[in-house]
Amino acid sequence: MQHYDIIGDIHGHGDELLDLLKKLDYHWVDGCYRHATRKIVFLGDFIDRGPKQRQVLQTVMPMVQQGTALAVMGNHEFNALSFHTKNLVNPGRWLRSRSNKNIQQHNRFLEEYLTSPDELENILAFFHALPLWLDLDGLRIVHACWDEKYITALGNNPTLSANLLIEANTKGSEAYDAIEALLKGVEYTLPSGITFFDKDGHVRDAVRTQWWINEDSLLGDVAFPPGVLDGKTGQHKISASELVGYPVECKPVFLGHYWFKGEPKRLAPNVACLDYSVAKGGKLVAYRWSGEQVLSNDNFVFAP
Repeated sequence: MQHYDIIGDIHGHGDELLDLLKKLDYHWVDGCYRHATRKIVFLGDFIDRGPKQRQVLQTVMPMVQQGTALAVMGNHEFNALSFHTKNLVNPGRWLRSRSNKNIQQHNRFLEEYLTSPDELENILAFFHALPLWLDLDGLRIVHACWDEKYITALGNNPTLSANLLIEANTKGSEAYDAIEALLKGVEYTLPSGITFFDKDGHVRDAVRTQWWINEDSLLGDVAFPPGVLDGKTGQHKISASELVGYPVECKPVFLGHYWFKGEPKRLAPNVACLDYSVAKGGKLVAYRWSGEQVLSNDNFVFAP
């Protein structure tokens, strides 16, 4: 069985990526970083926010292309493809609108690549080839949420075709709902009039859930980030049937996306998030997986 080192959201933090690869004992050989017996799996979100977009992609892409690493698509790669793809249904527009908000979120990437059209085209082609999930021997990989319903809805085919990219940007379509869940997580609509501010200061009327929970709970206990809801709203009961759930007998699943803080630790015996907010002064985190069904907190490695 192949053993893997799974790395969370990098967001343009190239120095931390190189530090982490060094800690994991990967070395630059014949054009990319390699390990004698192990492979990397990247959880997506390579771009936006951080200062070294090009350094990250010049590290990641050769590893994937030469087979020393695997990778899945994050919502930021999906957003980039949509931002740079013309909307054929609405000529003159793009699949992802070029609003001030979207440009600001994507600005670090644009600063490094917008004046290099050939290089940008190669980067986008790489993004397009990234699978939406990986179901490997002994473990599973997805950016935000492993939801069998939506994996089945996509025909168990993790490839994002040109047509699927269009459908996934069409609100109300099954493809849109599937991409929202797999790459951005599952949300629960809050009672009328209840809102909160997310990490970027945007007002939200729906809250992400800790979808892997398998039991009846209070909304405040399953809302993400922890502690975001309190008072009467937090005491609202939510049944296990309203959550996706992830049974403990299933293969371990690794995800990113959720901006955890503090000391890395598993979310459940077979669930681990590896996004610990490197783009907000946190850590770039990896998990060293060697075939175990029950994950161990001792196997997390991070930089700086």
